[in-house]
Formats: sequence, C-alpha cells, structure tokens
Amino acid sequence: MNDTEDMTAGAPENGSTNLKRLENIEVQLTVEVGGTKITIGDLLKLNDGSVVELERLAGEPLDILVNGTLLARGEVVLIGERLGIRFSEIISPEKRVRSL
Repeated sequence: MNDTEDMTAGAPENGSTNLKRLENIEVQLTVEVGGTKITIGDLLKLNDGSVVELERLAGEPLDILVNGTLLARGEVVLIGERLGIRFSEIISPEKRVRSL
C-alpha cells in the first residue's frame, strides 16, 4: 500500500454524504399553540364546552418544536380540509443550542 492509499482510506466523508444518512431519521414535530398553569381542582371542573385561556396572544406566531427543541415559529394554514403550518421564522442554531 502506498502513501496516497493511506491518506484516503481514513478520510472523512463529505458533508453531503453525511447529510444523506440523516434524511430518513424520523423526528417528532410538534406545534405548540400555547399553555397555561391551572390547579388540579380547576382541571377537574373542565367539561365539554369549557374554555381555558392561554398565555399566547391571538395572531402571535406558534412555536414549532422538533423532539422538544424550538426550531421555528409559524402560523396555521388551511390546506384543503387539513390544517398545516407555515414557517415564518427559523431559530438560529446558536439560539437553539443556548436553549438546551
């Protein structure tokens, strides 16, 4: 074996090949409308027709999480008879790392 073979045998694969390996990994995408804190007593009083006020304002972008980590913000859209989410802001990688 010559020196050229030694150098290329252990060379890291390019980024495109590495990214291809990740394409079929499934993740959990969650869209968070909002939340609130209530007591267990108030929770037990809820029934059909009950309304719980959320801390998020109407028209405010929704949080889009991947495996529990904030990835983006967006808005609900109607696609035929189904709901979808339109991404309006992608969270920078630096901000995502800080939130971990």
